Amino acid sequence: MFLGRCIREVNMRDAMLKRKSIRTYKDEAVPQDLRQKIINYAYTVKAPFNTKMRFQIVDLNNTSPDIKLGTYRVIRGATTYICAVTRKESRMEESLGYVFENIILYATSLSLGTCWLGGTFNKTEFVKALNLSEDECVPVITPIGYSKDKRSLVDTIMAAAAGSRNRKDWTELFFDKDFSKPLKKEEAGIFSECLEMVRVAPSASNRQPWRIVKDRNNFHFFLCRNKLYGKILDFDIQKVDIGIAMCHFELTARELGISGIWRDMKPGLTCPKNVEYIISYAAQ
Repeated sequence: MFLGRCIREVNMRDAMLKRKSIRTYKDEAVPQDLRQKIINYAYTVKAPFNTKMRFQIVDLNNTSPDIKLGTYRVIRGATTYICAVTRKESRMEESLGYVFENIILYATSLSLGTCWLGGTFNKTEFVKALNLSEDECVPVITPIGYSKDKRSLVDTIMAAAAGSRNRKDWTELFFDKDFSKPLKKEEAGIFSECLEMVRVAPSASNRQPWRIVKDRNNFHFFLCRNKLYGKILDFDIQKVDIGIAMCHFELTARELGISGIWRDMKPGLTCPKNVEYIISYAAQ
């Protein structure tokens, strides 16, 4: 059994609705006290699986001139980044998505802009800046800073390409007992808000690869895999997306006074093509 928790009181549902990908930043430093708050908060968040990770802030202004940190022009103006450092092990991606989204939501609550980056940054140079051990890797990072009113051209194009304001309908994402019957909002009861916060969660290229089947008070999380992501990165980014969905679901449930645990329940459902079971949330 797995139990996720965070101990700092933050209105996470507000942060979920407020959060958006910021790629263009003001030339304004993030105060040291806010940086420290984020790092302190990061270590209060428990991963839903027994995987270890750490988080480090890197500032372009404080790194060696020999290290050329970059994001291939995707991010403009930001000088400060939160980097997730982990080891490659079972369930690493799901835990990473859960914990890092939690941190991003906390940064959002501090009125800081963020943007998930999994492939569009120079990993070799970031690894140098982080002084990683041989068995560590840095799968994802996010800039933190203050959003600039006018977007860069690259920012505008990427936002339009991702369709970041578009989200799949409930009928495509959530199901009742099996995949043959879409779940209606009114049938979800108190959990409807948990599922809605999953629906608005970020994902790579806004693919929303999660599928959830409700069976009484059990919610089975599945991954609807897109083959385009099979060999792009050296980690499974779509499982990171599942971790993000888990984060949104559980944090919303907690704010509604619902408790539960993450369990490997193996529900034995017949899955559509390219759909695989990941984990279940059992409400108590």
